[in-house]
Amino acid sequence: MINRITGILAGKSADGVYISAGGGIEWDITMSGACSRDLEAHSGEKGGVSVFVWLYHRDDQMKLFGFATEERRRTFLELLKVEGIGPKAALKIIGGINQNELEAALEAGDLARLEAVPGLGKKTAQKMLLALKGKLVQSKAAQNASPFNDLAEALAGMGYDKRLAVEALSRAAQEASLPPEGPERENALFRKAIYYLTL
Repeated sequence: MINRITGILAGKSADGVYISAGGGIEWDITMSGACSRDLEAHSGEKGGVSVFVWLYHRDDQMKLFGFATEERRRTFLELLKVEGIGPKAALKIIGGINQNELEAALEAGDLARLEAVPGLGKKTAQKMLLALKGKLVQSKAAQNASPFNDLAEALAGMGYDKRLAVEALSRAAQEASLPPEGPERENALFRKAIYYLTL
C-alpha cells in the first residue's frame, strides 16, 4: 500500500494537485481545496511537499486521494465507515470543516454545526454523530499516548503509516532478545519494526 508521496508540487487542478516524484512520474492526486492550500503553504524549498494518500480502486477506476496530514487521512477513513458517505463526500466534508471544529462538533453533539458543512444534510449529519462521537478524539489520544510515539514518528517520516508503525513496534517489544532499556533497545526496536513493516 502507498502511504505517502514525496516530491515537487508541479501544479494544481480543479480537484487536486500534481506531484512530480522523480523517475519521470507525475502523480495526479485528488484533494480538498483546504488540504491543497495547506500543502502549498507548508511546501519546502523548490516546492517540495509530502502527501499522505489513500488508493481508491474499483473495476473501472483507480484514484489517489491526498491529505496534508496523517490526521486528516485518518478522519477521512473514519468518515467512510459512516453509512451513505463515499470518498467524494468524505473529501468534501473534511474540506468544509477543519479538524478541531469537526472534533468539537462531534463531541458536543452539535448537529447544527455539522449541517452547515457544504453538502452535508441532516440525516447524514445524524449518522456521523452516532458513528463517530468520541472516536476521532480517542484515536488521536491513542496515537499520542503510545510509548513508541517518537519511534513511530521517525518511521512515519520514512514513509510508513504511523498506526502500522506503532503496531510493528509493539510486536517488536514482545521479543525476549531485545537489549535492556536505553539507546541500544531503541535501535533494536527500530530495526525490528522495519522488518515487520516490510513483511
